[in-house]
Amino acid sequence: MNKINSEYLIYPWKKQKPFQVPVIEGGEGIFFWDTTGKKYYDMSSQLVNMNLGFGNKEIISAIQNQAEKLAYAAPHFATDVSAKLAKIIIEEIMPSNMGKVFFTLAGADSNEHAIKIARSITGRYKIMSRYRSYHGSTMGASSLTGEARSFFSGQYVPGFIKFFDPYPYRETNFKSDNEITSFYLQKLEEQIIFEGKNKIAAIFLEAIPGTNGVIIPPKGYLEGVREICTRYGILMVCDEVMSGWCRTGEWFSFMHWNIKPDIVTFAKGITCGYVPLGGVVVSKEIASFFDNNSFVSGLTYGAHPVGCAAGVAAIEAYRKYNILDNVRKMEPILKESLESLKEKYKCLGDVRVKGLFGMIELVKDKKSKEPIIPYDEDKNGIMSKITDKLFNEGFATYSHENMISVSPPLIIDRESIINAIKILDKVLFWVDDNFL
Repeated sequence: MNKINSEYLIYPWKKQKPFQVPVIEGGEGIFFWDTTGKKYYDMSSQLVNMNLGFGNKEIISAIQNQAEKLAYAAPHFATDVSAKLAKIIIEEIMPSNMGKVFFTLAGADSNEHAIKIARSITGRYKIMSRYRSYHGSTMGASSLTGEARSFFSGQYVPGFIKFFDPYPYRETNFKSDNEITSFYLQKLEEQIIFEGKNKIAAIFLEAIPGTNGVIIPPKGYLEGVREICTRYGILMVCDEVMSGWCRTGEWFSFMHWNIKPDIVTFAKGITCGYVPLGGVVVSKEIASFFDNNSFVSGLTYGAHPVGCAAGVAAIEAYRKYNILDNVRKMEPILKESLESLKEKYKCLGDVRVKGLFGMIELVKDKKSKEPIIPYDEDKNGIMSKITDKLFNEGFATYSHENMISVSPPLIIDRESIINAIKILDKVLFWVDDNFL
């Protein structure tokens, strides 16, 4: 089967030959296994989307029941299940300024539609986003994305502008969070003025950048961005595709800072990966604009009944199993376990954890903080060797640049965290021995 897969399928983010693709056969809870029966801790929740793990009965039953009742309806029809999910999101989860939801299929097309909405509402064409960001790989979402992978698609779509965001671990010129925040807000405002404050439709940001490092913003930064957006009539768009749905200990990560975005995009944890679904939540003010102006966009599978049913079931399961409470309880356990490794190994430069959203950063030297590989350059495949070693030991995750994700399913318990981190402990010893 492995040979058949590699012969007939194109895999993402890889040269297609030569490489071996693990064939996954099943999963339960925080574990999955391959065709040989070998079991793995899913320590990145696949792509930080399997928040409730494998085999969740509530979501599976909801999918089955909805498929039997009504498997599909064109998006211009109303369904009870899409209305139910939208009402829960707006009335029970989102801040009071939010008004309506447009359902998509995934994070990238959620961001694509947010771009369209922002330009429609403001009549402006420029979109600002950060260098340390990933928003998807479609053309518009790739243009939003600031990291190196975005450049493989060629030239950006016109009108997309990048700015630097604070990276506290690597800031050397400041003595406090207040100084970091003040500097980056000042530079952002200067850039807005130079770009033309009346030309910028929106600022897109991940409240906590995910793939690019789980970089937790310094105190006051997000509140400051919100203030700047309000001052210049710019829409603030929070991409919560990876950090949403209880991952950080709140329903959405921006809620840690009590800000109210104008638009929120989501996907992943809304169905926990069981079926595709995403969405764009807009403020009441934006929603009212489309009362008398056409919303000129759509998707064949938008507001898919089976996806919406899975979304309702997932939210009910988050509540039934007190997932937010579990994330808050497990956060210090995960953080302390990783911090203990930081003290032991020369290669472990930084540990960043918010809820069960975690990342470790590998370095050549702790004092200089030189990354274990240069930015966008891993000629010797060091990071692949490290993640392969972890996988072979039963710790499944992914790396990006010099960082490794540690973001397990939100149902994980203390014992499982400790046992999984023992594998990481073993592999970091190997990293020190082989690459430093």
